[in-house]
Amino acid sequence: RGYFEVVTMSFVEAAWEADFAGNAAPIQLANPIASQMGVMRSTLIGGLVGVLAANRKRQTERVRVFEIGRVFSRDTSGQPVTGFRQPQRVGGLWAGPALPEQWGAATRPVDFYDVKGDLEALFGASPRLTFTKAAHPALHPGRSAQLVIDGNVVGFVGELHPKWVQKYELGGAPVVFELELDTFLVTAMPAYREVSRFPSVTRDLALVVGRDQPVEPLLGALISRAPAIVSDIRLFDLYQGKGLPEGQKSLAFRIVMQHTERTLEDAEVEAGVAELIEVARKEFGAVLRG
Repeated sequence: RGYFEVVTMSFVEAAWEADFAGNAAPIQLANPIASQMGVMRSTLIGGLVGVLAANRKRQTERVRVFEIGRVFSRDTSGQPVTGFRQPQRVGGLWAGPALPEQWGAATRPVDFYDVKGDLEALFGASPRLTFTKAAHPALHPGRSAQLVIDGNVVGFVGELHPKWVQKYELGGAPVVFELELDTFLVTAMPAYREVSRFPSVTRDLALVVGRDQPVEPLLGALISRAPAIVSDIRLFDLYQGKGLPEGQKSLAFRIVMQHTERTLEDAEVEAGVAELIEVARKEFGAVLRG
């Protein structure tokens, strides 16, 4: 997807560990090769930010890089190297314009959703993958998330925190991610799904929920509990403002229904929509927007 691979040193500055990992006591080297390489990294983000800073000094406007490498932390459990854990991770960084300058589209900076889309493509839009709100010392608190698969946190993605953008003179906030490499080593095989010869039916469903209600769990519940005739559910609109109660927002979902053996009847379609409304009402207190 247009990322260039880089290889950076496992020995890093102590400041990088404090800034990008919140690690005040990194693993110290007894005899470092240079004063600025005195500790072992516990995150790949410092090296990627260093690559960006070097490219910025050379007037490179658009930077997309990734790295696969080991990180190091203390661990008292049984590890190949006693007292230390050395997992492999994949990290990435995207900075600058979302697209190269062109005549057909206005230039805009990369944002959280661009990189989130790359990660979703990497995982094959797996329904097991969810993004949840979480704090991280390297990231902007309102533009970041952790990646969760089957209840396990496997990584994070987000815009670099403004204070680090300023400190390292990056000239604009990059979006970074870091994931456990083991996540990709076991991948489910694609399963065959019959393509229907019969017409689909589309319905739009607008639900009013609390303004603080995340979309991910609601959408996940609708998908997992949808009747068999539902082939796709997507969020297409978010509205907050006039006409809604204070502290509420409207989420609009597009529902596609289709049968593989016959044309759907109106009663089936309406029953399917009603079933989804009931799921949203019972589990999230949602009401149908009037």
